[in-house]
Amino acid sequence: MKHITITSLLLLVSPSALLAADPELNGADTAWILTSTALVLLMTLPGLALFYGGLVRSRNVLSVLIQCFSIASVVSILWVLFVYSLAFGEGNAYIGDLSKVLLADIGREDLSGTIPESLFSLFQLTFAVITPALIIGGFAERMRFTAMLLFSVLWLIVVYAPVTHWVWGGGWLSTLGLYDFAGGTVVHITAGVAALVAAIVLGPRNGFPITPIPPHNLTLTLTGAGMLWVGWFGFNGGSALTSDGNAAMAMYATHISAAAGAFSWMLCEWIRFGKPSALGIATGVIAGLGTITPASGFVGVGGALVIGLLAGFICFNATLYIKRTLKIDDSLDVFPVHGVGGMLGTLLVGVFASTQLGAFSGFGFAEGISTMGEQVKVQLIGIVATALYTAVCTWVLLKLINIVSPLRVNTEDEVNGLDIILHEERGYDI
Repeated sequence: MKHITITSLLLLVSPSALLAADPELNGADTAWILTSTALVLLMTLPGLALFYGGLVRSRNVLSVLIQCFSIASVVSILWVLFVYSLAFGEGNAYIGDLSKVLLADIGREDLSGTIPESLFSLFQLTFAVITPALIIGGFAERMRFTAMLLFSVLWLIVVYAPVTHWVWGGGWLSTLGLYDFAGGTVVHITAGVAALVAAIVLGPRNGFPITPIPPHNLTLTLTGAGMLWVGWFGFNGGSALTSDGNAAMAMYATHISAAAGAFSWMLCEWIRFGKPSALGIATGVIAGLGTITPASGFVGVGGALVIGLLAGFICFNATLYIKRTLKIDDSLDVFPVHGVGGMLGTLLVGVFASTQLGAFSGFGFAEGISTMGEQVKVQLIGIVATALYTAVCTWVLLKLINIVSPLRVNTEDEVNGLDIILHEERGYDI
């Protein structure tokens, strides 16, 4: 009774002091983000590695797997050294400072919200890993390993860190009120645009577009797609940074959009080519997942259903346009799936976040924004700024790297395959 009396008095005498108390560690939130971190890493290793590995020809399968693993390694080291600080250090509106180099002054007890800051940093590290790994799909089967590694390192520093700071680190797009729950701009637009620029700078693979270049192992691709689907629950649900209804709704929206994207892409293929394909349904899943990413925490399942259906239809047609009309050899369709999907989702969150759409309503607009038109305007600014900055920086980096180390293997090496030429290994013995 004495304890209850003292607590009651404290509430009566100084409620403001209690409200201003420092946040406390939440075990449930921490457990969920620990799980989400593992799920997001699963997306790259082995999810994306298998998805991409199956899409290339058999003589290049190991090169793709090695690229994913090497990117995961070098990005992790750089993230701890200084890239986390550039992304999430206080800094200014455009880039963070160096106050968090080597996680300086971040101990076991230091919190970011209700979870350890060390865990927040690790969770964000997995996003930094998958983003440059996505880009390799734009230049698969023709870039030298040295050039790929150098590009990934510089791109992480020059593009990924600043854009992350703009959106999630308290930068200018965050202040403007941009909605990007889990990486529509930070991950998908940056990776998609970078892949498109890389495909243009390197030029098409030998034989494209005259000679068909089919995937060598769709079993690997479908397995990878399944891992990506499951891992995306951590990608989007974990971005709530809590284990509450927001995380649950983000996961629900993610699943519905993935299912709708797969179904929509399948129907497009069925109507256009007379039959659905394994490659199509797997790509539709990824289109639905990538498109819902920026919106997942701000829309309901009704909005997610519409977003997923539109993702399958628009990304399907964007893929045909890039490949057949523009004849750009974005090898594994990174831009039409991730780039276009990221732009579409980032734009549509400005619509479906509205609370005035009945069963398709979301959970309201950013602070200081009162109408759908205002939110859509902010989203467009974020899309254009991210795409332009990424395109310019990627082009400059590729041109500079080509001076130091040639970007592309020669025609003979490309014909023989990167597995043997660059790594002296084979993916298969038969």
